[in-house]
Amino acid sequence: MRRRTVTALTVGAPLLGLGAAHAAPALTARRPVRRLLPRLEGWGAPDGVALTFDDGPDPSGTPAVLAALADLGWTATFFLLGSQVHRYPGVARDVVAAGHEIGVHGYLHRNHLVRRPGSVRRDLERATATISSATGVRPRWFRPPYGVLSAGSLRAAAALELTPVLWSVWGRDWERTSPERIRDTLLAGLRPGATLLLHDSDCTARPGSWEATAAALPLLARALDRRGLVVRPLGVHLSLRP
Repeated sequence: MRRRTVTALTVGAPLLGLGAAHAAPALTARRPVRRLLPRLEGWGAPDGVALTFDDGPDPSGTPAVLAALADLGWTATFFLLGSQVHRYPGVARDVVAAGHEIGVHGYLHRNHLVRRPGSVRRDLERATATISSATGVRPRWFRPPYGVLSAGSLRAAAALELTPVLWSVWGRDWERTSPERIRDTLLAGLRPGATLLLHDSDCTARPGSWEATAAALPLLARALDRRGLVVRPLGVHLSLRP
């Protein structure tokens, strides 16, 4: 019995260590930890904010968001799902044609913490290839589903030359709430230099949630104007960081 116990401990300890190493980056999903890594949290130029959208492209939500952004004269960053790009390549091209920046949100919207490193690597390779082929643009940024990174996520992103970026504040717009509440949720935690997270698709949210998101953008614009903050895509926002 003692020999079996010792053997189990001897084998189990390295496995536990590997599991901990795999999961350690997921701690950045917690805001207090993420704040220790300002670039990962998306802190950039203090005279503005970066506006980002996840989960698209979507044949209903993305055009509505693009129209609202055009009315405001804003340029944003869209983190695209490869599976959605495969279904709606024309909508993905519309994002790029409108002058917006694109990033990779994965091929499937699955938590990387419960996936093996090889599976994550194949997922990001497939997503990057699908997005590049459909849009003619190779993505620069990477944001994992649910904002949960793993060691496999980071290794795959590095191999594909994708820069991981999470967010500073979100609007909780996946809940199918009101435009006013989305605005207020963003403003409650907003500081100059933040990166904002919204969604242009309801593929992982309540049906029709994108409607409130699109309607919240003009409300947000008025609030940001009062604060003297400009809106930029991630690439510009982070490059201007002091």
